[in-house]
Amino acid sequence: MLKTGKPLRLRRLSLAGDDRHLLIPLDHSVSDGPVAPPGQWEDLLRALVVGGADGIIVHKGRARALAPDILKDCALVVHLSASTACSADVDAKVLVGDVEEAVALGADAVSVHVNIGSDTEGRQLADLGAVARSCDTWGMPLIAMVYPRGPRIENPHDPDLLAHIVNVAADLGADLVKTSVALPLSRMAEVVAHSPIPVLAAGGPPDGSDLIEYGTAVMAAGCRGLAVGRRVFSAPSPAALVSRLAAVVHDGTGGTGGPGDTVGISDDMSMTSSTHYSTIVAGVA
Repeated sequence: MLKTGKPLRLRRLSLAGDDRHLLIPLDHSVSDGPVAPPGQWEDLLRALVVGGADGIIVHKGRARALAPDILKDCALVVHLSASTACSADVDAKVLVGDVEEAVALGADAVSVHVNIGSDTEGRQLADLGAVARSCDTWGMPLIAMVYPRGPRIENPHDPDLLAHIVNVAADLGADLVKTSVALPLSRMAEVVAHSPIPVLAAGGPPDGSDLIEYGTAVMAAGCRGLAVGRRVFSAPSPAALVSRLAAVVHDGTGGTGGPGDTVGISDDMSMTSSTHYSTIVAGVA
């Protein structure tokens, strides 16, 4: 007998039921600014769902404004952390929501951001632990977005450092951990092997190289999914790109066509090259 709703919600984070996840973070609107041109936010969301995203990640205010039908085939993750690019310390994440609010919004999971190596690491770790406790009370899955960022980090892609980071997330109560990838990518398997919980690879290749090849490599290394935001919502056709990424995550293939093509997506639900989501240029998804 299930004692909490957490297993049920975790199941909804994987459309295929294979415990693999393609999540699209859209919390950048707090950190950096709008992720879509005026009047096209809902079109973007619908394109992501049609493309096959397992879940979207938004802040609580955006979650309140979602049309209910958008999420009939897509999970909702409410992000509880925030900072802006205007801050004196962009690595200093603070809690701006709680698990109870996420429950009221119908969320399937919550996420918390922690920057290891930052000047406020201690407070962020305390926040993660407190949210984990509330998640256990409410049966809510917790995704820890834990990154090596700050003045004490020399190499954010060091496999040993990332192995440490995924254990921090697990030890403080997270159910899934999203983090940076090791370089070279072949060493990401070492990070995954050391993690007691599923690892989601963040973003995409920092040099802007092929996202499908990147996704294929990290999945082959044992990651249980991808969390890609900026590279998706800035694509000429987010729906088509999500469709190809979903094939990488769930089928082990990259689909066909280029990332700007509308592969298998109807014209009225796809983003064409005339609608280019390129307003965000800083940070990592």
